[in-house]
Amino acid sequence: MYTHNGEDVFVIDGHIHLWDATKENIIHEGGEQFIQCFYDYHTGFTPEEEQWDMDTYRHYGTERMVQDLFRDGHVDMGIFQPTYLTDFYDEGFNTTDQNAELAEQYPERFVLNGSFDPRDGDEGIEHLERLKDDYDIQGVKLYTAEWRGDSKGWRLDSDEAFRFLEKCAELGIENIHAHKGPTIRPLNRDAFDVRDVDDAATSFPDLNFIVEHVGFPRVDDFCHIATQETNVYGGLAVAAPFAQNRPRKFAEMMGELLFWVGEDNLLFGSDYGIWEPDWLIPAVMDAEFTQEERAEYGVELSPEVKRKIMGENAARLYDIDIEAKKEQFRDDAISQEFGLGDTYEEASAD
Repeated sequence: MYTHNGEDVFVIDGHIHLWDATKENIIHEGGEQFIQCFYDYHTGFTPEEEQWDMDTYRHYGTERMVQDLFRDGHVDMGIFQPTYLTDFYDEGFNTTDQNAELAEQYPERFVLNGSFDPRDGDEGIEHLERLKDDYDIQGVKLYTAEWRGDSKGWRLDSDEAFRFLEKCAELGIENIHAHKGPTIRPLNRDAFDVRDVDDAATSFPDLNFIVEHVGFPRVDDFCHIATQETNVYGGLAVAAPFAQNRPRKFAEMMGELLFWVGEDNLLFGSDYGIWEPDWLIPAVMDAEFTQEERAEYGVELSPEVKRKIMGENAARLYDIDIEAKKEQFRDDAISQEFGLGDTYEEASAD
């Protein structure tokens, strides 16, 4: 558990991956372009001494992931967000079934999300139903710019997508995470445009739409959608690393997000393994507004606000009892393996 200025902060990393981008798994030139672009994001924002070599980055594996998140990274729980990309990668980039192998080893620590692609039609509906039956998923991660044959994307406000959202509502899959904003080579920037979230959120008020990456660089568009639709949330993956390298830009984004979207609708995500939480969480927790920024936006990055963003908001969406988790983590497998039990003993005593 992370401690900031003497106070415990329960961290739910809302955006983590376990991918396989080895050359043996790549079946389309887009697969190599995709992982190379990811690596550019990694080196562009990661402190030099924390950067990985390319071979490690292609496939870091389960053992390293568990250590990076829980032993070294201050994370208490993580939410898997799958990215299939099956036209680029033979076995997929990271699928729900692959993620499940690790999540089922530590079910108390991981939340496993599924995915759907409306271009899959009836077969896709059956796939979604199977994921619910097999893993009792509470959320899905959507990649509207994914290539499929001649198609280079799909829209969340299409009739085909609405059929899948209706199925999500029927199955009790309430959390709809949509990658919106930054593109990754060779995917199309416009296929990640945030504007198709608006009608979907209006049409399905009982579902929660978490816009991953807060639509960056279209943050203004995202803010004006989220301020109208109370079931729209912002996932801070990609925005968070700005706290390390571009603190004034981070403050500008957080000022706009807190002003328009609000402190109850923002969720922290590291986007592991693009970035690691061990340096990212302290960077976000140490971020402060200047007096001028406070005056302009009229909001605060107070400890209370940061606790909501780092874990309490995600806990609300995923029905996670943080106090019960602290009790459980005093003696779960991860705490035993890494000697973390005392951390939760002290937190429970508080």
